[in-house]
Amino acid sequence: MFNYKYLSREHLEGFDNYKYMAIDTSPLSVYVMHPFWNKVVEFVPKWVAPNVLTFGGFLLIVFNFLLLSYYDYDYTAASTPVYNETVGESPLNGHMEVIPQSLWYAIGVFLFLAYTLDGIDGKQARRTQTSGPLGELFDHGLDSYTVFFIPACLYSIFGRLDYSIPPIRIYYVMWNLLLNFYISHWEKYNTGVLFLPWGYDFSMWASTAFFLWTGVKGTSFYKKYLFAGYTLANVFEVLIYATGVVTNLPVAIYNIYKSYKLRTGKMRSLTEALRPLWSFLSVFLVCSVWVHKSSHLPDYDLRVLFLLIGTLFSNVACRLIVSQMSNQRCEAVNGLCYPLLALSAAAQLWPQRERAAFLVAAALAVAAHLHYGACVVRQMCDHFRISCFYIKQRSD
Repeated sequence: MFNYKYLSREHLEGFDNYKYMAIDTSPLSVYVMHPFWNKVVEFVPKWVAPNVLTFGGFLLIVFNFLLLSYYDYDYTAASTPVYNETVGESPLNGHMEVIPQSLWYAIGVFLFLAYTLDGIDGKQARRTQTSGPLGELFDHGLDSYTVFFIPACLYSIFGRLDYSIPPIRIYYVMWNLLLNFYISHWEKYNTGVLFLPWGYDFSMWASTAFFLWTGVKGTSFYKKYLFAGYTLANVFEVLIYATGVVTNLPVAIYNIYKSYKLRTGKMRSLTEALRPLWSFLSVFLVCSVWVHKSSHLPDYDLRVLFLLIGTLFSNVACRLIVSQMSNQRCEAVNGLCYPLLALSAAAQLWPQRERAAFLVAAALAVAAHLHYGACVVRQMCDHFRISCFYIKQRSD
C-alpha cells in the first residue's frame, strides 16, 4: 500500500548531492530562541531520533485543532450570549464562555512546546550526527501542513459572528498565510538558499501570547470596537496581510533578482523560475471559484474547508520542496487539482449533491496527501538505508 514510488531515480540522485543552505537574520531567532534551544536540546537523550521531535511537535498542533473542534466546531462559541432564565429568550448584555478558559492555557503551552520541538530537531540531528535530506524534508513537509492549523485555532478566539470577520475573509487570510510559506520555498527553488522569514518566530510568540491572554480574560475581551467600527479581529486581519505577502514577497523577489545578478542561483529562465507558482495558483483558483459559486460554502463547514485547502496546499508545497531539494523540475499543475475540479463542477451541476462532493474532496485530499507523504518517507529511508524514527547504531 505504501510502496508506491513517487520519487524517480533522478530525484534520489539529486538528494544524494543535496547540501542544506539557510540564512536566518531574525533578531528574535538569533539572539533569543537559538540560545534557548541550545540549552533545551541538551536535555534530550541522544537515542531520540530528530524526526520524533518533529513529529511530536506536529501532533501537538493537531491536538490543539482537535480540542477546539470539540468545544467550538462551528466557530460560534466565542459569540454565545448569556440568557436571562426568568424571561426566556431575551439576551442580556454579557457573554458565556463555552470554551473553558483553562483550555486556552493548555493550547498556548502546547503551541510553545511544538515551536520548541521544531526548533531543536535540527540541533538534535547535529548532536547525533544524523543530519540529512530526509530530516529536512520531513521537517519542512510537516511545517507546510501546520500552516493552516494555527490560524484555524486562532479564529476560535474571535468566532465567526459578532465583533469578528466573516468566514469568506478568514478564508482569504488563510490563503495569504499559505502563500507566505510557499514564497519562501519558491525563493529557495530559484536561489538555492532558504531565507528564513522574520515573521515565523514573531507569529509563534504572538499566537502563544494570544492563547495565554485569552485564558486570563476569556473570549469576551475581544468583543469590543477599538475605533471607527474596527475590532481587534480587524486589526488581526490587517496585521496578517501586512506582515505576510506585503513584506515577504518583495524581499523574496529581491533575493531572486540578486541571485541572477550575482549568478549565485539556479539561473533558470523566467518561465521556469515562475513554474512553481502555477501549481499553487491552480489549486487556489479552483477552490475560490467553488467557494464563490457555492450556496453552502464556506458557511456549511469551515473546519472541513480549512482542512481541504490546508491539505491541498501541503501537497503542493511538499512536491515543490522535493523538486527544490533534488534539483529537479517542479510540476506545473498538482495532480489533486483534477479531481478537485471534477468535484467542483459536479457540485455546480447537481447542487443537491454539493455537500457530499465537498466532503469527498476533503477526504480524498487527506488520503492522497498522507499516502504521498508516507510513500516518499519510506522510499527515502530505503534509499539512504536509515529509519525515520530510530537512530541506527553502527551494529545495525
